[in-house]
Amino acid sequence: MREDRLIEIAPQYGLRLSSPGLLLAQRRFASTQPVTPADEIAILNNQREKRPTSPHLAIYQPQLTWIASGFNRLTGVALSGVLYGASLLYLLHPVFPAIDSAHLIQLAHDMPIWLKGGVKLLFAIPFTFHTFNGMRHLGWDMGKGLTLKATYASGYTVLAATAVSSIYLAFFV
Repeated sequence: MREDRLIEIAPQYGLRLSSPGLLLAQRRFASTQPVTPADEIAILNNQREKRPTSPHLAIYQPQLTWIASGFNRLTGVALSGVLYGASLLYLLHPVFPAIDSAHLIQLAHDMPIWLKGGVKLLFAIPFTFHTFNGMRHLGWDMGKGLTLKATYASGYTVLAATAVSSIYLAFFV
């Protein structure tokens, strides 16, 4: 097709030529108009309301790997929070004289055995899980146990070690 013929038929099909022989782009058939920033936000919010939401985790089958990973993060945050909270509480001893070692020891001594064991178990489970899962992650950092079979084996080992050591710490120490 000759160049002059292209120049003649290009406007019919909504095409522009930037220079003779150079086809640039198709003409827009949608009209545009200036929009205020407030209208832009309203349009955007309207589009977001109509957008479908992702099903996120509900469509996935629970797996040991991501449950253990999430629980490891939760136990880390919980243990850190308890440590900081207890430290701040202990620093408040001058303001609240009832918070000292002697009173805390007497409180623990006066608890019934079942309550004492339950409280110890409540602290032992996240502590032992976080410890054993941290050792598992250190192994992964060294390049050990990265196959799928080894990952699941180490995950079940962490769960078993957590159960045994938590019960031991709560009721036999």
